Amino acid sequence: MAPYPLNFFLIFLLMETTYSEDGADCPCNHMDFCDCSSHHLTSIPSTLPRQMKGLDLSNNLIQTISDDELKPYENLRVLWLTRNEIHTISRNCFQSLNNLEELDLSYNKLPSLSPTWFAGLEKLRHLNLLGNHYTALGETPMFSTLPAMRNLKVGNTHFVALHKQDFVGVQSLDKLYLNISQLKQYTNGTIRSIGHTGHVTIATNLTLLPEIIHDLKHSANYLEIKDTSITTSQDAYALTLLNDTTVKTLMFKNCFLTDISLGSLLQVIHTYKNVTTLALEDSTLMGTGQKIPPLEDENSSISTIIIKNLEIPKYFLFTDFHDIYQMVRAIKSVTCTGSKVFLMPCKFSRSFMMMEYLDLSGNVLTDLFLQGSTCYTEGFGAWPALRTLNVSRNLLSSLPAVSKALAHIPSLTYIDLSQNLFGDNPVTSCIWPGNLKFLNLSDCKIKLIDNCLSDTLEVLDVSANNLETFSAHLPNLKELYISDNRLTMLPVKADLPRLALLVIRKNRINDFWSSDLRRFVNLTKLDATENNYFCSCQFVDFVEQNSIILVGWPEKYICDSPPSVRGKPIHDAHLPLLMCHKTLVVTLSCIVLILVLAVIVWLCHCLHCVWYAKMTWAWLKVKRKPLKVLEREICFDAFISYSERDSEWVENMMVPQLENGNPPLRVCIHKRDFVPGKWIIDNIIDAMEKSRKTLFILSEHFVQSEWCKYELEFSHFRLFDENNDTAILVLLEPIEKSTIPKRFCKLRKLMNTKTYIEWPSEDEEQNDFWANLKTAVQPDEYPDEDPEA
Repeated sequence: MAPYPLNFFLIFLLMETTYSEDGADCPCNHMDFCDCSSHHLTSIPSTLPRQMKGLDLSNNLIQTISDDELKPYENLRVLWLTRNEIHTISRNCFQSLNNLEELDLSYNKLPSLSPTWFAGLEKLRHLNLLGNHYTALGETPMFSTLPAMRNLKVGNTHFVALHKQDFVGVQSLDKLYLNISQLKQYTNGTIRSIGHTGHVTIATNLTLLPEIIHDLKHSANYLEIKDTSITTSQDAYALTLLNDTTVKTLMFKNCFLTDISLGSLLQVIHTYKNVTTLALEDSTLMGTGQKIPPLEDENSSISTIIIKNLEIPKYFLFTDFHDIYQMVRAIKSVTCTGSKVFLMPCKFSRSFMMMEYLDLSGNVLTDLFLQGSTCYTEGFGAWPALRTLNVSRNLLSSLPAVSKALAHIPSLTYIDLSQNLFGDNPVTSCIWPGNLKFLNLSDCKIKLIDNCLSDTLEVLDVSANNLETFSAHLPNLKELYISDNRLTMLPVKADLPRLALLVIRKNRINDFWSSDLRRFVNLTKLDATENNYFCSCQFVDFVEQNSIILVGWPEKYICDSPPSVRGKPIHDAHLPLLMCHKTLVVTLSCIVLILVLAVIVWLCHCLHCVWYAKMTWAWLKVKRKPLKVLEREICFDAFISYSERDSEWVENMMVPQLENGNPPLRVCIHKRDFVPGKWIIDNIIDAMEKSRKTLFILSEHFVQSEWCKYELEFSHFRLFDENNDTAILVLLEPIEKSTIPKRFCKLRKLMNTKTYIEWPSEDEEQNDFWANLKTAVQPDEYPDEDPEA
């Protein structure tokens, strides 16, 4: 089982929920890790949570640790006390910490160490004692009570002696770090007492290095020599003992080399039979490679070379290493990054007969020098077994030129060209190796790439470019990484029949639909997070139905518009009903509107609203005309308003009686006196305006006549607007007053207060009827009619 503290610090950094305890002001997360670092503390706080499992007290001012300070915290598993002022630790201060797994006392001022500190720490796996003031580990075994310890760091710039008893009781270590650069005394067998040491890091002088290597050569797997200057041949020969060893990886870190020491070191390494990996990191080589002697053809075990951040001040004068061509024939993997490599000579490239992996990233290769390195102008033949090539972060500028330079490497399947400068030159057709499966062209500022891709590709990364469209024909492509570009839609124009994974984050996509996804028949995973989605109702429903293929669903799919849901996950976007069901809402609205209009029409019909409107309009017209008698042109004595069904009685009896009497009266009837072609309501109004009186022949037929209603209503206006008696009511047949429309309320009141003339049913009474009617109609200035006439 992996030790608890290894990932504890990373977990701590990821936790966001913290709280602060009273008195200590140290935030503690819900993983029970308390951070009291850089708080200017002079002692260990006593008010921290008792259940605390991790405590960081680094970068404080603590000088002493007493027996009782840590007793309350018996659950501690991680305790960091690095970079304080600690010079005194009580004998039993750690004895209550039976669960402690990691203890860091580095970079304090401890003048000596005591094994009693560690008594009872049976679960301690990681112990760091670097950077203190002790000069030796003591006269008794220091770590014999730590059976679980797997990671030990000891030493400082004052450390001068290692004695045989120092590591007694230590059975096995995964990592051993020894800072013994000032070591003056070493007892043979000291490190050998550790059965297995795994990864050993030694910062030491070269004087005692052979004795140390002799003790660990059959126990270590990984040997790292750091902070050392190897300047002479004699310095390099100190490593001869690794000719027979269990060490598989030999690393030089932060070392200083010269031409002489490098040549000798290569001679020594060339004889190794078990070391398979040679690494050189963060080091400096003073020279130009001129002093490297020819190497004999021996079967060296070295198969992997790793060079990172090698500084060569005179790199532009460096030689072609022609003397070590024989040494590299069996090399299978070469990494040379951040070292200003600008050229690998063609003959040197051809010497790597078995090399399968080459990483030249972070250098200064140009198109021309890459062509020279691949023997493009010399008949090819470079790196015949190469399968993986990484030339990212160089100065390459022409993708077609690079593809042609690599086209004749027969086994090449993986190429990383990321972070170069291809965007400044047009990308035309390209020629790639026939077995190319993986191509990385990310962050190259490319604007168009469709015509420069190989049909054999299975994985393509064109992320972080300036692509606006992608329509390549890639029949074998299974994975496409096209994030951080300018695409506004999925690459539906591309022919990608076997595509299974599409990563298209950080583009300008607003939506995608089933028609888009159908273009990728084998698509099983789609990562389209961090786009500017327009969350329409249809899109939200579609995405939720197809979320099974979405990587990062639902928390990483965020709406950008409309504003009401901006910033919300698509899964939580609740849009208004009108937006989601527009057709239904419009249909329902139309139905409701039609129903409302139907109700209004029905009400208008029942309440005679149209009739009222017409009469109101007529009345308004009349109101604009002068209605005073003196201002009017009187043409008739009376206007007769009657129903068409009563026309026989009116025209055959009443009109002759009135017009043929003495004096004769002038009457107006619509059949004879209305102006043809004129609006009938205007005719009615003019006739009544030009008549002194209006005779209303009341009958059941009259009450049912629409035009009679208009005439009666207009007369109603005149009655009350002019305050005169222009209306004469003639009751042709008996009718109930209740049958007169209720809307003529004032006229109904008038009938209740004034007398009307009734047509008699007896013949002998008819003469009196006509006399009364003529009297009512004739104007005041007419002489009374002779009753005998």
